[in-house]
Amino acid sequence: MTDFTKEILTLALKKNLKIATAESCTGGLIAAALTDLAGSSGAFDRGFVTYSNAAKIELLGVDPGTLDQFGAVSPEVALEMAEGALRNSDAAVALSVTGIAGPGGSQFKPEGRVCFGIITKQTGGRVETIEFGALGREQVRLAAVAHGLRTLRQILV
Repeated sequence: MTDFTKEILTLALKKNLKIATAESCTGGLIAAALTDLAGSSGAFDRGFVTYSNAAKIELLGVDPGTLDQFGAVSPEVALEMAEGALRNSDAAVALSVTGIAGPGGSQFKPEGRVCFGIITKQTGGRVETIEFGALGREQVRLAAVAHGLRTLRQILV
């Protein structure tokens, strides 16, 4: 993934944009991938690992009512997480991820469901939900990291 993350960082540097992340189910793996290269501080501002609902509320300003109504794994919460990361950083682009890596899940929110939020100061925000399936915890997390990085690249191109 190093070449891919290098491309993301190069694109952000060329556009003079900083990136922030807000991660739940990936536990900071996207931020780790982005900061794995020397010089990444020129393009990466900060990452928030907000695994608990309390952290989502306290660090990102996610509305408790949104969590109550839709649950932590929802497009609505993913968007609020991305908005909070943008608001609480010096970034111009923020990516959020929240999902059910497993094991477990429910009939309504199965294992492998991951919601992504992406927001930029120029274009606003959007959300996407991907059903990776019951691949197992590690594989769902790795798939979410790869998808998140692809999403960042698409925004920066």
